[in-house]
Amino acid sequence: MISKRQQQIKFSATDGVNKRVGALVAAGKNIINLGVGEPYFGTPDHVIEAAKTAMSSGQTRYTTVSGIHSLRAAIADKFQRDNQLNATAENVMTSAGAKQSIFNVLAVSLEEGDEVIIPAPYWVSYPDMVLLARGVPKVVSSNWPSGKALSGDDLETAITMRTKWLILNSPNNPTGKIYTADELLELADVLRRHPQVMVISDDIYEYIRFDGNTFATLAQVAPDLADRVVTINGVSKAYGMTGWRIGYATGPAELIDAMGVYQSQAASCPCSVSQVAAEAAISGPQEFRAAQLEYYEELRDIIVEAVADMPGVSAPCPDGSFYIYVDVSGLMGGTHQPSGRQAKSDLELADLLIEEAGVAATPGEAFGASPALRLCFAVQRDDLVEAIVRMKDCFGAIRQSG
Repeated sequence: MISKRQQQIKFSATDGVNKRVGALVAAGKNIINLGVGEPYFGTPDHVIEAAKTAMSSGQTRYTTVSGIHSLRAAIADKFQRDNQLNATAENVMTSAGAKQSIFNVLAVSLEEGDEVIIPAPYWVSYPDMVLLARGVPKVVSSNWPSGKALSGDDLETAITMRTKWLILNSPNNPTGKIYTADELLELADVLRRHPQVMVISDDIYEYIRFDGNTFATLAQVAPDLADRVVTINGVSKAYGMTGWRIGYATGPAELIDAMGVYQSQAASCPCSVSQVAAEAAISGPQEFRAAQLEYYEELRDIIVEAVADMPGVSAPCPDGSFYIYVDVSGLMGGTHQPSGRQAKSDLELADLLIEEAGVAATPGEAFGASPALRLCFAVQRDDLVEAIVRMKDCFGAIRQSG
């Protein structure tokens, strides 16, 4: 009954963590959830008011598949203003989240056997989306414990005659690494030698960055490659709108048009009320983000200092996003003394952590770089401090044999 292609697909690891946390909390367990990537801050009031007005004024019907013109124009203005991209309402389309935008790109462009280069660690959904679109995910490992980006040499080695796409994600989920303009230019030099390779630039964490780090995207620093780049973004992370489900894309007109045709059959238009809310978010006041970033950076500093003091683990300092990706190789093979549980893999360690310490984390296996745990620090400060105490006690109770 179920296709062989579908049988290759795994349930999203982050959604799986959330489901398990919900079950444990419902059973009366005290769980601090650092496993799911969601902003701490909710949707701004002016965005909610715009949605209320849209509903009361009857803006609850179908829209054009690619989104209302005023939203697409606002997105084009954002791309021009913040990223210096040559975007217009006509080469912008909206979807039910950045995830759908990425899948639309892959679905309309991949032929059976086409390869997609995915630097690891990667967002959990990339490889499975490639498989669903009949492509072949080609994972390229990076030296992530040192905080390094994909190098030009690594990219050159990975490209074959079957390579169709490279997926870049900056700031990165799960490591928080931001690609500098120079690092992107190094990749651009390689891409110029391989004109068949196109790029999906997933910029969803663009506005969440620390230490005064600037943001650059590939089509911005290498405008001669712009006709080979699809730039993806959305309102989920920067505006606390994960449940509103609005993502957007700009890129070559032919590809954007094809994505619209595909979406017209797969899902039709995004939610009309959410579109109005997204326009209010993108076009409205942006000053509130400064206080949010200050809060996230404070929590980033707390967790970085704490991890450095935990036994058997280490982590590069995140440049952006709200994750820290913790190398737990020093704990592998150990036994948790009070419980007798073993940690032979990061999956087992994550299971041990939630059962014995009441802290949920996502195992690195899901991100293509093990052994590791991804921790989301976009939580209440007191919860993060308590989670740190629990993790330190749990990791400290793991003993190596011999």
